[in-house]
Parts: sequence; C-alpha cells; structure tokens
Amino acid sequence: MRRLDRHLGQLWAHEKASYGLRVFIALTAAIAYGWYDGHIEAIPGLFLGIIASAIAETDDNWWGRTKSVLLSLLCFAAAAAAVIVLFPHPLPFIASLALAAFGLTLLGALGERYASIGQATVTLAIYAMIALDQHHNVSQQQALREVVPLLVGAAWYGLLSILWTAMFANRPVRERLARLFFELGHYLQLKADLFEPVRQGDLEARRLALAEQNVRVVQALNIAKTAILSRFGRSGRPGVQSGLYFRLYYMAQDFHERASSSHYPYEALADAFFHSDVLYRCRRLLSLQGKACQTLGQAIRLRQPFDYGERTRIAGQDLQSSLQYLREQRNPQWTRLLGSLQLLAANLTNIERQLSEAALADTPLEGIDTRLRDSSPHTLREMGTRLRQALTPGSLLFRHGVRIALALIAGYALLKLVHPENGYWILLTIVFVCRPNFGATRLRLVQRIAGTLLGLGVTWALMQLFPGTGLQLLLALAAALLFFITRTDRYLLATAAITVMALLCFNLIGNGFVLIWPRFLDTLIGCAIAATASLLILPDWEGRRLHKVMAQVIATSTAYLDAVLAQYRSGMRDDLPYRIARRDMHNADVALSVALSNMLREPGYARGNLDAGFRFLALSNTLLGYLSALGAHRAQADAVNEDALVASGQRQLQQSLLELASALGKRQPAAPQEDEIALADALEQMPDEIDDKSRLVRTQLALMLRLLPKLRAAAEEAILPASVGAEATAR
Repeated sequence: MRRLDRHLGQLWAHEKASYGLRVFIALTAAIAYGWYDGHIEAIPGLFLGIIASAIAETDDNWWGRTKSVLLSLLCFAAAAAAVIVLFPHPLPFIASLALAAFGLTLLGALGERYASIGQATVTLAIYAMIALDQHHNVSQQQALREVVPLLVGAAWYGLLSILWTAMFANRPVRERLARLFFELGHYLQLKADLFEPVRQGDLEARRLALAEQNVRVVQALNIAKTAILSRFGRSGRPGVQSGLYFRLYYMAQDFHERASSSHYPYEALADAFFHSDVLYRCRRLLSLQGKACQTLGQAIRLRQPFDYGERTRIAGQDLQSSLQYLREQRNPQWTRLLGSLQLLAANLTNIERQLSEAALADTPLEGIDTRLRDSSPHTLREMGTRLRQALTPGSLLFRHGVRIALALIAGYALLKLVHPENGYWILLTIVFVCRPNFGATRLRLVQRIAGTLLGLGVTWALMQLFPGTGLQLLLALAAALLFFITRTDRYLLATAAITVMALLCFNLIGNGFVLIWPRFLDTLIGCAIAATASLLILPDWEGRRLHKVMAQVIATSTAYLDAVLAQYRSGMRDDLPYRIARRDMHNADVALSVALSNMLREPGYARGNLDAGFRFLALSNTLLGYLSALGAHRAQADAVNEDALVASGQRQLQQSLLELASALGKRQPAAPQEDEIALADALEQMPDEIDDKSRLVRTQLALMLRLLPKLRAAAEEAILPASVGAEATAR
C-alpha cells in the first residue's frame, strides 16, 4: 500500500499529470452529458471546443487566465458567427477567412498568449466549418445548433482551467523549476565529458552536444522566468512562500554561468595533465553535481527534502587534494594551467555550497536584485507599437500571415474542385502544418502524414474490433487524452491520436469508415499546399538572414563584456541590468543554434555554408565560455582597474567585436586587426607577483583576442555562398 501511494504521488507530481487530469475531467464530463442526456450528436462538437480552448491556454495566474479565457471566448464567438453567416457564400467566406487568419497571426507580436488565442480561433472556425459540412443547406438556426456545442465545450474547459489555476496556483512554477534543474543537470554531465583527458578525442561532437543542451537550458530558464513572473509580478518583492522559488531560479542562473565558463582550451589541459588524475577528478565532480541537480529537480517536483549526499563532497575534497599535489611539484610550465584549474575548482566549490544549502527554504535573498524583466506589452500604446512593427514585409509574422492566408485560399479552392464534401480537413492541415519557416514546416509535414497514416490504421482496426457506441466513446476519450499529453513534444503520436478521436467521434453521428480515405487525401493535399506556400510565398530562408543572427550574437557578447568588466570596478552585483546582458547573450546563442538546425531542413540552394555556420557557432560558444568565466569570478579588484594592459585589451576587444557585428549586419567581411595577437601576447606576459583577479582577467582577455581571427574567418565563410566559401577555405 505504501509503495502504491509512492507511485501515485510520483505520477501526480509528473509535469503533465495536472494537464492530463484537467483534460480528462473536461472530456469525461462532455461524454457524460452526451450519453446520459441522449445527446450523442453533441459530443464531437464538445470535444472539438475543448481542444480549441486548450490550444489557446497559456501559463498564467488565475486572473490572467480569466482574462485570456474571456478574450478567447469572445474571439471564438465572433469566428463562429462569421462562419454561420458567410458559409453559404464562398467568395466572401474565404476572403474573410484569409483576412482573419492574417490578422490573428499578427497577434503573435503581442506575446505567446495572443499567438495561442489567434491559432485557436482559426482552428475553431475550421471546426465550425466541419460541423456545418455534415449537413446540407441548413438554416442559420440549424447552423447555430451545430456550432453551439463548440462554444459550450470551449467555455467549459475555460472555466475548469480558471478553477484549476486558482486551486494549484504555484504548481506550474515547481514544474518549470524541476524541469530547469533536470536540464541543467544534464548540461553539467555533458560538460564533464569535455574533461576526459583523451588525446584525439572527438571534442567537436561533444561541444556540439553541449551547445544543443545549452539551448534546452536557456529555454527552460526563460519558461521558468515566465512562470514566476506571471505568479509573483515583476516588482522584485517576493513573499515568504515565493522566496524559495526566486532563490532556486537565481541559483540555477548562477549554476548556468559557472557551468558554461571556460578558463582554458581543453586540448591544452589534456596535453599538460595527461599523466595526472586531476581532469578525471574534475569530470567526476561535475558529473556528480549534474546528478545532484537532477535529484534536486525531482525533490522540487515531489515537494520532498533534498539531500546533497556525501559522495559529491568527497569528490570535491579529492579534487582539491589532486590540485594541491600538482602545485607542490612546482612545475613552471603548469603555472597558468593550474591557475585555470583552480578557478574551475572554485566554481565547482561554489556550486557544491549552494547545492548543500538548497534545502534551506528560509535563506534570505540578501544582496540579490529580484526584479525580473517583463518584455510583454501591458498598455494599448505598447500593443499598438508592437503591431505596427509587425505590419511590415520585413516582419517574420507578416510574411507568415500572408503565407497562411494565401494557402487557405488555395486550399479552399482546391477542396471545392476536388471533393466539396468532408474536405475542410485540408484547411485544418494547412493551419497546423504551415510553420513560420520551411525547416519547421518540412518536419511537421512528415510527422503529420506519418501520424495520420498511423491513426487511420488504428481507427480502422478499432472500429472493426469494437463496434459498440460505449466502447468507441471510451476509446475516443483515451485518444483525445493522448493527444493533449503528446501534442507539444510528440507531434507524430499526437496526430495519430487526434485522427483516432475525430473519426471515432464522427462515427457516432455517421459512418466513420467513409471518412478514412478522404481524411488521408485531405492530409496529403493540405501538406502539399503548406509545403508549396513555405517554398514559394515570401520564404524565410534561414541562410539569407543568418548574418543578422550572427551579428546579434557578437553585439550581445559586447554588451555582456561591458557588464562583466564593470563589476570588476564596482563589485559583484547580480542586478537586473547584468542579468539582462547575460541572458541576451545566451538567447542570441540559442537563436543561432536554432537557425542552423532549421537550415539543415532547407533546400540545398538556400542553405548557404552550413559548415562555416556551425564553426561560427562553436567559436561563439567558446567566446561565451570565456565571458562566463569572467562573470563567474567577478568581484571588485583595484589591481585590475589600474592595469593599463587590461584597459587596452578591453578597448581592442570591444572595438573588434563591434566592427565584426557591424560587418555581419551589412553582410560584409570584417577587416582584420593586426594588434590583437601582439596585445594577447603582452597580456599573457604576467609577473610572478600578479594577483589572482588580474591573472584571470588578463588570461580571459588574451584568449578572446586570439579567438577573434577564427571568428572573422568563420563569419566570412558563412555569409558567402557555399561554393565561394569552399574556394576561400581551399586557398
């Protein structure tokens, strides 16, 4: 019994359990109403309304959720009314649909909440078309009866969502923080692999895996920040209950900065300490701390005490003993490298201290600026400004809105020509498959077709095996629940589930077997139109704007450098401006990684020089690591501020980075700077009596200056056509 309780507690604590149970209650209530009151024909509409309302749902507090639900229902009602009035008139109908799709797509400029409402409104409008398409020449009163279940289902799920948010207000924050520490723990474990002292090791593959995981960590940080912001505001005055969440969030930020630090090239460390166990000690400690972060995430999710354990403490002591032994050898060739390892050990010691204190919920937030940046518009003027900025051909949202509108027009014309009955799944496929860029559209297209095929096969088998209405209702419920649980991260499975649900539901009011092949044909037609639209209508090729993404990486690294070195003059402060500079650099790095991943799925003629782009990504990650090392050890140091070479290195680095960012923005090669390497050599000539902070700053500045020529070369190749870049590399 105790084991069962533990398993049930773990199941309830799962991040999708709350969402799944909420959906289960909503769908079960819809089935109960239709079954016991004899309104079986209303169940498909109720199900689809619940789906549309759930698509519009975003993380928020109860008041924000209430406003979102009311706005969603207003949009849903307007869309349903427009469909009822215009459905018998093809030209005004499709013109209004295209215009509405364009306008609702632009709502994404106001934030995730409005983007979700916009997509859900278009989805519900198409659901209303599907409902009306089941009958011919219906009056407006009959049409209203067909559409009302959609609105009732949406309102029912919206009400349930508000009540759920009020009852479990802080649960999403715990779930986001738990996911953050899990991703951070995996990042630490991948970082540990870099310290394996193996010559000729595949460091590039490990660095690429680390860069991909860094994307997940930064996304988890942003999601956790949004959850905290929506619950506790941006004023920076956490209460007793929320103080623990703020402290865990800032602790994760600090861990990320320390974990992403790079104090010296790993190849040099492996060559110098190949016959020592010190790198294995570093690797073991980092790996154990990664596991501890994941254990902490599980403790947050289960609301259980967190025990740091003795193994990690002993591993930290072993690392210090190994470093002490190497220092006692007094090898002058190791002086600089041992200094870097000592700084790494200091980072790990700090992580260890914070992990050991993680269970102390009443630790005060002293010396921490707890304000959070809120980039969402809050006034009508701010919203108007965002919409005006999006209403230009250069805006990605504008281009995607035009693409969706024209694709829907083409889909409507084709369904009227090919098969006017039951053909509105074409429009639904277009809306779900057509993404803002071709790479994402291509991936979604493959998943949609494969998922539909799987769903149709499963549906055919289920209809044969379970012809009874009651059993089919239960199977439709299970399929709908599976759709909701998998729709964000398992789209193929989600598509199969929603296909099963839709066909089983429509089998309740007709013949589901008749719809199997038309549904597959509609999917193929919709996918073909979506792919063609992404390919031909204002295509947003990542390769053609890659130079802007790269320029943003360099520009934000310059701002991060300024913020870091400013704290060597004023002292360490984890204030909002510093956190903004750090996060902007990480977000720019993530944007570059995502852009390159999308380029892999684009046609060869639009890709550009992918190899050079990935080299630039690896180098920009190295630059970020060097900057993070400065940030992790920042503290007021008069010796640093009085060092003329440090001031010269900072000026040269800032100037070179700004020139590189400007050249990338104009898609031009950056001019090389002859003084960089000479200045790096001068910075590395350090007297024996130099203090640790000066040694750190000089070393990191020298490493960044030596990195600049490689960054320029990779940037120049990346912005040139692939053939030209290959010729430049050969020369």
